[in-house]
Amino acid sequence: MNSFPHKTINTTMQAKDNNTMKMRSIFSAAYAAIAIAMATPAAAHSVGETVTPHFEQAIPNVPGKSLKALIVDYTPGGTSPSHIHAKSAFIFGYVISGEIESRVNDGPTRVYRAGESFYEPPGSRHPVSRNASKTRPARLLAVFVVDSDEKELTTSVEQASSSRSKQ
Repeated sequence: MNSFPHKTINTTMQAKDNNTMKMRSIFSAAYAAIAIAMATPAAAHSVGETVTPHFEQAIPNVPGKSLKALIVDYTPGGTSPSHIHAKSAFIFGYVISGEIESRVNDGPTRVYRAGESFYEPPGSRHPVSRNASKTRPARLLAVFVVDSDEKELTTSVEQASSSRSKQ
């Protein structure tokens, strides 16, 4: 009696279990980042926006990758400078409060309300990221799955342009 088909089924099931465990680890860390973010005060970053690091953890079952979470607080009418994300960064955005207006790459400009989320693929250009309200603050959680050795999660479009022109 040949046991080969049985081994193939077990190998396939083990691969699916490993992928499921990796995804559970990533989502568990993201949920932890949300909980931490809602309890921690912010620090100044630039005019109209405040960016606060809240969570950073290597993903143990995905070698070379880390999960990094930031809170972006926008004053009424506040905006982020146009920027580019790290080439390795997959980003999950979750609006904690208020409304965030966002555009990624050449896509449409959209407004996301509290409780809504979106993602950005690695290396995205983010020309629009701002508070959609001129009268109320807004808060965004940005969770990055990124290469562990990545130092800069974002680069302003101005910095990227000037460093390209110097090369």
